[in-house]
Amino acid sequence: MYRYIDRIAMVSSGGHNFTPASQEVMEWMNKIQEWNPKYFTLSHIPVKYRTFVSKFLRRVIIARMAESPDLASAYHRKLREAYETEEKLRDAEVVSRSEEHLARLLDEVESKLSESTYLTGDEFSLADVMLIPVLARLSLLDLEETYIISRPNIAEYWFMVKQRPSYKKVIGRYFDGWRRQNMLIKTWCYLRVRTMLRRY
Repeated sequence: MYRYIDRIAMVSSGGHNFTPASQEVMEWMNKIQEWNPKYFTLSHIPVKYRTFVSKFLRRVIIARMAESPDLASAYHRKLREAYETEEKLRDAEVVSRSEEHLARLLDEVESKLSESTYLTGDEFSLADVMLIPVLARLSLLDLEETYIISRPNIAEYWFMVKQRPSYKKVIGRYFDGWRRQNMLIKTWCYLRVRTMLRRY
């Protein structure tokens, strides 16, 4: 199993300065994976946009259900999940728990990065591969000041990993600087056009 994980990480990291999977790497991977970003992310999207996208997704599910009656039960589950997600977002406690979980995780990361360059030592590992999308998500949501900049070690780490060729190729090319706004505008226009044309 570790060999398989190592190969994934080697590709993700660009093949440079990669540390093979260890117990500590696996522990950090589990910690990061335990945080479910769904409710946190949706709660930080303006309601009017979130509502529009939610309706669009429900229409897509209904359209797919009509096209494939034999998969109706699976699509019914997805539709039910969509409604349940909207209901949970109205529960302040659900959102609060997600925010608190993230804060605890980042505090632990901040402490760890005071001891080493990367999450599990001085070399890049799969744990970093999993952490970077979390930080990128916060950046995309304009929450860097609250969750990243306020933690000096994470802020320094974030600046460093954004210089990696693999980051620039996979994430930076779409979400850094003006590209982020460009991607969001293109996505929004795409959804609006599909809605007007009723192409779900």
